[in-house]
Amino acid sequence: MFRYTPLTAVREVIFWILGLIFLAPFYFLITTALKSDKEVLTASVLAPPAAPDLSNFAKVLTATGNSNVILGLVNSLIITAGAILLLVLLGSLTGYVISRSTSRWSRLAFYLFLIAIVLPTQLGTVPLYAGARTIGLTGSVFGMILLYTGMLLPLSIFLYASFFRGLGMDYEEAATIDGASRTQIFFRIVLPLMSPATGTVAILAGLIVWNDFFTSLIFLGGSANQTLPVAMYYYIGSLVSSWNQIFAIVIVSMIPILAFYLFAQKRFIQGFSGGLKG
Repeated sequence: MFRYTPLTAVREVIFWILGLIFLAPFYFLITTALKSDKEVLTASVLAPPAAPDLSNFAKVLTATGNSNVILGLVNSLIITAGAILLLVLLGSLTGYVISRSTSRWSRLAFYLFLIAIVLPTQLGTVPLYAGARTIGLTGSVFGMILLYTGMLLPLSIFLYASFFRGLGMDYEEAATIDGASRTQIFFRIVLPLMSPATGTVAILAGLIVWNDFFTSLIFLGGSANQTLPVAMYYYIGSLVSSWNQIFAIVIVSMIPILAFYLFAQKRFIQGFSGGLKG
């Protein structure tokens, strides 16, 4: 039976204080974004907006040219979703083959992918850009999807292979006895059991691709397919002290990835804890 002791009360107070500390930046972010230009300069940072003003969000969402936030948002959504789909498909297939193979090459391939995770991606930026420009992939949404897939595929394979190695062969053997093919076994039995790993790969890859600025600036610079971080860079660069608009564009950029995390957080937590139960 649970007993509420003084120590429990102290822990609760500490957790409440920590929660308020972690939520404080979001409070400043939201309240500042809802203040008018005059109120931002005259009112206290701690004070809530006297009259919430949504015009800052309207200004952000109606920007044009290099600062077109709506276009950047759409491009980021397409690139992130496309990269996640390819990473889940290719990473799960490759990780499954590596984990189930008993030959020496599979262990060697696993360690090579591990080395690829450790090496900084920026080391290959120049030759990668030269190659992408030669085959016409720079300035293209499709090219960015392929680029991010190649960059993050070692991480995806490593995570899937690690999970597959912890999954028993019982289900696969039973399906084989029932006459199922290898393809049916993988897509109907094995992959659904790997939903924690899929959630982990999707969220980690989604965060990296969504927030990436350097790669998008290099490979999409000067094109009409700029991502949201690049559009934010141009938009904020045109402002001097309009913190309400700056915070408004930050909130706009946070909403999609935060919603995706809340949707997939259960699988993400299961992935880190190594659980396979739905």
